[in-house]
Amino acid sequence: MRGDDEKQSGMFSNVTLEQRIAADHPARRIRALVDRALARMDAELDRLYSTTGRPSIAPERLLRASLLMVLYSIRSERQLMEQLNYNLLFRWFVGLEMDDPAWDVTVFTKNRDRLIGAPSASAGAS
Repeated sequence: MRGDDEKQSGMFSNVTLEQRIAADHPARRIRALVDRALARMDAELDRLYSTTGRPSIAPERLLRASLLMVLYSIRSERQLMEQLNYNLLFRWFVGLEMDDPAWDVTVFTKNRDRLIGAPSASAGAS
């Protein structure tokens, strides 16, 4: 018997992003490694940012998103933002919630470039 092609009127879910990612997905192990490395870098990242002004994109999210570009051979920041709009695995990996908007591509690029180009506090110690 042929099933009905029911139209979706809205999307409500009782399942979290965390629950949607398979327990054995390789991205889980990579995310755990990345999170541990970022936790060790927390004080260093704190020193790179001002305590005043508008909040930027969290550096942890910038770095996780940049890693996704490498791991999944995403050719541009524009394509990455497109993926972050609808790819649940990418949203989870970066740390975006279901309803969080993906960043504007120019904002992402400027924030990432500023982070990468920032003088490291440890580099100044040498």
